[in-house]
Amino acid sequence: MPTVADILQYIETIAPPYMKEDWDNCGLLCGRKDKEVRKILVALDPFRNVIREAIEEKADLIVTHHPLIFRDKMMAVNEDTETGRNLLTLIENSIAAINAHTNLDLAPGGINDVLAQTLGLTDIEVITPEGTDAEGRPYGLLRSGVTEEQPLPSFLATVKENLRCDGLRYVDGGKSVHKVAVGGGSCADGMFEAAAAGCDTFVTSDIKYNQFRTAYELGMNLIDAGHFHTENPAMPVLVSKLQAAFPDVQVKLSENHWDCMKFY
Repeated sequence: MPTVADILQYIETIAPPYMKEDWDNCGLLCGRKDKEVRKILVALDPFRNVIREAIEEKADLIVTHHPLIFRDKMMAVNEDTETGRNLLTLIENSIAAINAHTNLDLAPGGINDVLAQTLGLTDIEVITPEGTDAEGRPYGLLRSGVTEEQPLPSFLATVKENLRCDGLRYVDGGKSVHKVAVGGGSCADGMFEAAAAGCDTFVTSDIKYNQFRTAYELGMNLIDAGHFHTENPAMPVLVSKLQAAFPDVQVKLSENHWDCMKFY
C-alpha cells in the first residue's frame, strides 16, 4: 500500500510547493510519513465535522485545501483552541493531514482553472503569470475566460446555479458580461489586474465594502460568490486525480462539509 509520503509526493506534482505564497503553510501538517494509506477523505477544510467523518470512515489521511495550522501562534497542542483540539483528535486516531493551499490556487488545473470551467468559461488563460511549471505551462493566481455576451443578471443566475450558492453579493459596473476573471477565495485585490486584462466581470469572494465601490468606479461587474463556493468545485476533481493515481486506495469526498454562512 502507498504511504503518506507517497500521497504527499503525488500532490506536490499537481501543486508544487514552489508555487505557494511565502506566508502560507502547505504539505504534511500532522502524521507520520511512513504510515500506510488505505482510505483518504478529501474536503475543502480540516474542520471538526470533517475530522469526525474521517474517524467514522476509518480514513488514514485527510487531504484538504485549507491548512490545519494557519497563522496560529501555537505554543502548545491542547484543548484550549480549536486547532489544538483538532490536532489532538487526529493524532489520537492516527490520521494524517495533508493540504495544498495557495500552491493549488496557482497551479495549472487547480482551484482557479476548475472555477473558470465550472462557470462555463472558454479560452481560459492565466492573468499575470508568475512562471512556468515543469511542463512549460504558465501558473499564477487569477484566470480569465470568455462567455457568450449577456446581461449581468443572466450571468449572475449562471454563477448561482453552477456554484450552488444560496445567494450572491455584487456590484453592477454598467457593462454586459463577456470576458470574465475568476479568483477563488479572497482575491478581490486582483480587480486591477483583471481590469488591465480587459475583463468586464470578476468572480471572487470575501469582498469588502470599499472594494465594491472601487469596482463600481472602475466600471467592473464584481461578484462575491462566497469563499466556500468558489473553491469547493475543485475538491471532486482532486478526488478523481487521487483515485486515478492510487487505484488501490479508497478516496472519498466528504459528505459532512458545507458553508456555515447562510442567507436569511
